[in-house]
Amino acid sequence: LYTQVMTLIQKLPVPVIAKVNGLATAAGCQLVASCDIAVASEKSQFATPGVNIGLFCSTPAVALARSLPRKVALEMLFTGEPLSAQEALMHGLVSKVVPEDKLEEETMKVAHKICESSKSILALGKATFYRQMTQDLDTAYKMTTQVMVDNLTLRDGQEGIEAFIQKRKPVWSH
Repeated sequence: LYTQVMTLIQKLPVPVIAKVNGLATAAGCQLVASCDIAVASEKSQFATPGVNIGLFCSTPAVALARSLPRKVALEMLFTGEPLSAQEALMHGLVSKVVPEDKLEEETMKVAHKICESSKSILALGKATFYRQMTQDLDTAYKMTTQVMVDNLTLRDGQEGIEAFIQKRKPVWSH
């Protein structure tokens, strides 16, 4: 069931944002790695300590392998030692680190900024991003080029271009 939640995050048509304020361990760390965006407080840490009690964090390894450099992920998995928030930022596990008292505000800023965009274009972009990750480079460029062409035919794609040319804010179909 938990792995179904992790795969569902990528399949949802909307961005999923993790807000982390403390220790995200094992499945919690996996959840952060699976989210599209992650905002963490400075005090946050991320760990997969299962190895220390004889349980290798095998399912968190799937998400970590796709979010972190191999050697960083394996060090976490082999030692159980946590990454600090700054280390997580440096290696790409989180997208932003903020003071604890600004965590809610900064997370909501990201969410509100995303909400200003077209829902249909966000859904298209998210699906395309994850689809191309599993493809070889040539296939990915061919597929994303076609998506770009198709995007231009969508109502919100046309509205965005018209608004840009007319120097006004777009009015999305949602």
